[in-house]
Amino acid sequence: MASQGMAGPVRPGELLSEPEVALLTRALAEWGGPAHCSPQLAVGMGFTGTQDLLDQCRRLRQALGDNTPLTAADWARTLLATEIVFVSDLVGSGVEWPTTTGRDDAETLQLLRTIQRKLAPTVSPYYGKRPSE
Repeated sequence: MASQGMAGPVRPGELLSEPEVALLTRALAEWGGPAHCSPQLAVGMGFTGTQDLLDQCRRLRQALGDNTPLTAADWARTLLATEIVFVSDLVGSGVEWPTTTGRDDAETLQLLRTIQRKLAPTVSPYYGKRPSE
């Protein structure tokens, strides 16, 4: 399968199921809530800084909810931000994930693995790289 990133922006509904989109949307909402990101980590995730992370998470949540096409870089940022906020206890929700999201860790991990597999062709240009345009 050719990389979706080369094909241009892709609608969430073309790649993911509703529960998968809902997980990403909820995870992005954790930033600025229980999760706190350093400027350096925000840049490493492909944002220009902490405020940009918060602004872009709002934009990405809206795009996911509206089924608006996202670029490969946006998909990579969304996936990375979700992975970090779910797992990290230092900057993300970590052990508080079930409390702050109402989502079970095991079910979240299973769903996240499915999302990772589905997004792999789209985000592959960013493997080992900072996800930016």
